[in-house]
Amino acid sequence: MGNRHKGNSGFGDDHDQADAARGTDAGGIEQPDASAATDAGGSNADLAALLAAKDKEIAELKDKYLRTLADSENARKRIRQQSEESVRIQRENILRDLLPVVDNLERAISAARGGTDIKTVVQGVEMVLAALHDFLRNQGVTPVSAVGEVFDPLRHEAADHVSSDQHQPNTVVSEFHRGYLLGDRILRPARVSVAKDGSARRSGGENDASDIENN
Repeated sequence: MGNRHKGNSGFGDDHDQADAARGTDAGGIEQPDASAATDAGGSNADLAALLAAKDKEIAELKDKYLRTLADSENARKRIRQQSEESVRIQRENILRDLLPVVDNLERAISAARGGTDIKTVVQGVEMVLAALHDFLRNQGVTPVSAVGEVFDPLRHEAADHVSSDQHQPNTVVSEFHRGYLLGDRILRPARVSVAKDGSARRSGGENDASDIENN
């Protein structure tokens, strides 16, 4: 009987040791693991710190984006203002150069109304025309010579086709208005009359004459 009690007592000690290893009390209720709770708290703190760092990074990137957008908009406004100012200055210069031409034309009209002889009036108008040509030349505008040239659809606009014994077919005979170049580009094509092939007309005339003789 004494030996059996000792054996039971040893079994009870082993059971208590196993419960202690599992973190349970004598009644079999598991106790919370302190180390696991500490690890979970540390993980949450690290996650919160990481989220805070990301939020700060996003805020900085957003601020840089907004600053870049504002700088870009300011640059566009500045370029537009400079362009408008440049156009205004160029327009003023052109108009200022035209004013002397207007002055000369007004003088010519006053002279004609005052009974000045026609020769003086013509000279005044010629001076105005010369001033206009100088103005156009200063702006890079030059006239295009067309009469006697072979018709070029890029430089000439055919307004009429005429028969001419003095010009080859497809040759410019006369101008209705002169053409002009701006640099190397056509500002306005010359409006011209072009010589047409007269062989058909002459052939038709000879046939008509022969028919009259035969009759």
